[in-house]
Amino acid sequence: MKRYRIFAPLLALLLSLAACRPETGVNSPSASSSPLGAASQGEQQAPEAAAFTLAVYPEFSLHPVLDANRANLTLSPLLYEPLFAVDKAFQAQPVLCRNYTVSEDKLVWTFSLRPGITFSDGTPLTGREVADALELARTAKGRYQRRLSDIVSITAPEQAPDQVVITLRQPNGSLPLLLDIPISLGSGERPAGTGPYTLSEQGDSLTLIARTSWWQTEKALPVQTIPLHPVDKSDELIYSFDAGEISLVDVDLMATSSMGYGGNYQTWDYATTDFLYLGFNTQNGLCRSAQVRQALALAADRTTIVSNIYANHAVPALLPVHPDSPLYHPASADDAPSYDPERLVALLEGLRLQGKSLTLLVNNENVSKAAAAQRVAYQLEAAGLAVTLNQLSFEDYTSALSRGEFDLYLGETVFTADFDLAPLLSSSGALNYGGWQDAETDRLLSALRAASPTDKPDAAQALFAHLKDQVPIIPIAFKNGSVLTQWGQLSGLSPVRGNVFYSIEQWNIS
Repeated sequence: MKRYRIFAPLLALLLSLAACRPETGVNSPSASSSPLGAASQGEQQAPEAAAFTLAVYPEFSLHPVLDANRANLTLSPLLYEPLFAVDKAFQAQPVLCRNYTVSEDKLVWTFSLRPGITFSDGTPLTGREVADALELARTAKGRYQRRLSDIVSITAPEQAPDQVVITLRQPNGSLPLLLDIPISLGSGERPAGTGPYTLSEQGDSLTLIARTSWWQTEKALPVQTIPLHPVDKSDELIYSFDAGEISLVDVDLMATSSMGYGGNYQTWDYATTDFLYLGFNTQNGLCRSAQVRQALALAADRTTIVSNIYANHAVPALLPVHPDSPLYHPASADDAPSYDPERLVALLEGLRLQGKSLTLLVNNENVSKAAAAQRVAYQLEAAGLAVTLNQLSFEDYTSALSRGEFDLYLGETVFTADFDLAPLLSSSGALNYGGWQDAETDRLLSALRAASPTDKPDAAQALFAHLKDQVPIIPIAFKNGSVLTQWGQLSGLSPVRGNVFYSIEQWNIS
């Protein structure tokens, strides 16, 4: 295990490299991100305008629940629709669902479907098809198994064919936020859906054709035919986009395996639930003390991490919920520990921690996370601590976390849209690597989960007030997703997490 000492020249080099990423024009940033001016990628001319075209991996499944190919999943909202959509403010908006009722104990939910909806093959949408699709989603081969793990049963009452009944094992006041799951007919590789387009196959050619029988006929689609450009590997996708053969791609520019795009393009960032944070070992070492954790929380330089390291493809967060969420309470954020290097030094001196040693873990396979950890380590060393920064492969990193061989670690996790913090902060949470055990936290987490949408902000505020004193984790930021489009070809985009075609009827295609 290597020992790394952090010093200012190295950190400056890392930050300068991170800041030298090519600029992109951001036409529709997340509401809480710093707006960036529109800028082209270099001085080369934009590729000649072509028909609006999307990428497809024809050798992979297009099933919205069983598939894991990002480009194919990008197409899902054009073919399939959910019971609910999650909007920019992380609120559930009904789509296939007309209305619903919930039992007083928040365990039994009954959803009624909109009438007259059919799949692209003409099959009527009933509760039976929805129940079957959700059952498939919560199987081991479905992408949503963990999200739906609290479901006891999904039934379609024979006496009410337009209804679906979901029974839970523990109360959840925000179940609709978990039901933005695409509904498809069957488990085939290219199943029928209820969305605005249907898949047409002519030999080896794949095309999306606007449905004349789509139930949302009041929405005028911006294009009737969308050719699908076949690709079979990542570098081919990048080359095709750079050459102008593909009009749009959905990417995580800060991902571990992110590859660079060239040419002239525009970037449309959208908010996600991808959370970056610092975790503490609350069982052993210096960080067992809440006072020490409160002091160390002052070392999180969120502004520099977001702007210089994540190139503004992230949003600073003082709370473990996204700033766009109604759960993000401004007063709670004001009370949370924020970056204050001078106060950090004073507190460390008062606690007599000058010269004490800390071990910080980070997965070195992601350049951005490694640079963020370097920034935190530098701040701690500048305040008088001796920091060992262990940059490890993902396998070694997770093993070290499981063995508790750390004082702090830089972590990343993706929340569900209801911002369920239990996996990270509950006593039995699967991501509770720091061993945080606190009955009051468990009680407040349960109360937040069970609260109705109107009561949830108050329940969240109570939880945050408790976490402010205990500081089991330090929130840093939420990453953005990014839609890249050919320069000047599209306008009016308002992508959201899971659906880059959200409000597609507002688009203009040149």
